[in-house]
Amino acid sequence: MARRSHRQLLLATLCLAASMLGAQSTGADDARAAAGVYELRVGDFSVRVTSWGARLVSVVLPDSKGNLADVVLGKDTIAEYVNDTSYFGPITGRVGQRISRGRFVLDGEIYHLERNDGRNTLHGGGTAFSSSAWTVKEYVAGGDSPHITFFYRSFDGEQGFPGNLDAYVTYRVSSPYTLGVHMNATALDRATPVNLLLHAYWNLGGHGSGDVLGHTLRLFASRYAVLDDELLPSSGRVAPVAGTPLDFRTPTTIGARIRQVTGGKVVGYDANYVIDGEPEGMRPVAQVQDGASGRAVELWANQATVQLYTGNWLNNTKGKDGKVYNQYAGFTLETMGYVDAVNHPEFPSQTLLPGQEYKHDMVFKFSF
Repeated sequence: MARRSHRQLLLATLCLAASMLGAQSTGADDARAAAGVYELRVGDFSVRVTSWGARLVSVVLPDSKGNLADVVLGKDTIAEYVNDTSYFGPITGRVGQRISRGRFVLDGEIYHLERNDGRNTLHGGGTAFSSSAWTVKEYVAGGDSPHITFFYRSFDGEQGFPGNLDAYVTYRVSSPYTLGVHMNATALDRATPVNLLLHAYWNLGGHGSGDVLGHTLRLFASRYAVLDDELLPSSGRVAPVAGTPLDFRTPTTIGARIRQVTGGKVVGYDANYVIDGEPEGMRPVAQVQDGASGRAVELWANQATVQLYTGNWLNNTKGKDGKVYNQYAGFTLETMGYVDAVNHPEFPSQTLLPGQEYKHDMVFKFSF
């Protein structure tokens, strides 16, 4: 056991030294300077992640003609991820998506968070989860199931949230062309809301290949949470998708009705869907296919909702490999609990009691 642990540590150290994505340390930010990039590979399927924000950096796989491409939008260097405001690929928390007015009440006490999205808090506010170097707890680069586990200790009062919290995320690659993302967190000493999510942008034609409006999408969701102009479920209503431009129960191109919807104040999808079935178990969430490349992905998860976002705010955004991302250059499928659940008792609770564990599993099954 000790020999294996030593080997894993050595592999992680070698990978850290060899793959820094050109991080530009100024000496003022030791955490950023220590952030590394790690590869998980099975055959011609490879995934790269970084400890900065426990972030998904790339997913490379063939198309129907055998041509390899990276299907995840992102940046070239750690320094660029540090300054990223588009949330390319990180784990966000403690609470992903929005919290109304940056406040909530728990056990009779009012908690105030940083308002980083107008009057509201987005993805936890501040830095922490998506803008810190996580610790590598285990790294297995080879074998049939390469994987890496990152750890982050969120301290009492960080981002304004109560209690100490231990968070982990494991990325695991397996054949054929399967990526598992497994998040869990434990409240150590106080009750606290937790709603982690992976904010990865996908373009199955390859990042920088254009927009995703021609991708065909199927969502296993017959209802959606009604969001207001600030993308908050202020009414607490859940409505049927039938008869609306949000209906993807049968395969439909993303661009077919995109001009009929606005995500906040811009044209495009930024919608929250209630996934059909019981949230305790793994079940299908979405199927997406790019006809031009032949690549497709199936997403399974164990969460209650999924946020579909179509990169509405991307605008001449510098990406990887000299590529520029414009509006609709990628889409996200962010599985999670209900948006702003901490302010809506009618929604299933996202609050952990001391000693309770949060579990969030996602599985991406790619084909071509």
